[in-house]
Amino acid sequence: NTTQLLLDFSFSILPNSQHDVSQTLLKATLDSVVEECVSFVGVDINICSETLLRHIAGLNANRAKNIIEWREKNGPFVNREQLKDVKGLGPKSFQQCAGFIRINQEYIRTFCSQQSELAAGGHKVATNEKQCKKKTKAGANVIQQPNPLDQTCIHPESYNIAMRFLALIGESHCNIGKSEMQQKVNAIIEREGMDGITKRLNTAEQTLQIIIDGLTQPESFDIRKDFDQPDFKKSIVCPEDLRVGTILTGRVENATLFGVFVDIGVGRAGLIPIRSITEDKLSKAKKRRSLGLGPGEKVEVKVREIDLPRSRISLDLIRVL
Repeated sequence: NTTQLLLDFSFSILPNSQHDVSQTLLKATLDSVVEECVSFVGVDINICSETLLRHIAGLNANRAKNIIEWREKNGPFVNREQLKDVKGLGPKSFQQCAGFIRINQEYIRTFCSQQSELAAGGHKVATNEKQCKKKTKAGANVIQQPNPLDQTCIHPESYNIAMRFLALIGESHCNIGKSEMQQKVNAIIEREGMDGITKRLNTAEQTLQIIIDGLTQPESFDIRKDFDQPDFKKSIVCPEDLRVGTILTGRVENATLFGVFVDIGVGRAGLIPIRSITEDKLSKAKKRRSLGLGPGEKVEVKVREIDLPRSRISLDLIRVL
């Protein structure tokens, strides 16, 4: 699951200009950006790593460690409310992190079904498969109910509003992401408008939009799925696999006065010298810029030179994609 992938960033992968700024400020800024990105995508609490958890708003190294320990001892989290049972995770931390935590409902349904079968000695029993027995902080066994809203971007503080909205359109939270849900949401928006709905629910339009997004996005929704990705060659994964003349696609990582660094999927960025970035290879919009190319742009390049001892890869720009 690519949602759970996260690099432990090292400043060694950043350009030399990193030394011109405070290292403390640089680290704080980098951590802030990573936290924002991770929180924006969301994290599956039942399969994510401790490293990834550290970058969720409201969590730190100790809380992340405690969450993993709780999961290893008690099994998967059935709902977001169980985060409150984790040592060191108080109301404020829960408020900050809960909206970024995801509970995969398909995973929980499978887990609960298996638990029911085990409890019956390997035979399926006539119990609600949507229930799981877990211990609370007080140590008592209670039936934990999965909540379909826990798979969405909707914060628990807005669950009450979300349920009132569902009642308004005559839908159930068990139908999150289905076409029927989308149709009923579209119908009420067309009939009453966002302003009319917010007044009926006594909430802000921004909150309503988050609720609508959460209810209409499918279970497998990933905001990054439509992002344009470079097509790295599967047979080329390290600098040793490169050959002079090889044509690759990549994404610009950094632009400098002497050239542009491009990620080509080998763990080491290649450099397109500034002399190789000629006007005939750029669009009209890019020709007006002093550096021609900027971070994030997708390019097609050809390997010009490989210096393995010095870990240098020289590229020639073929075209901007």
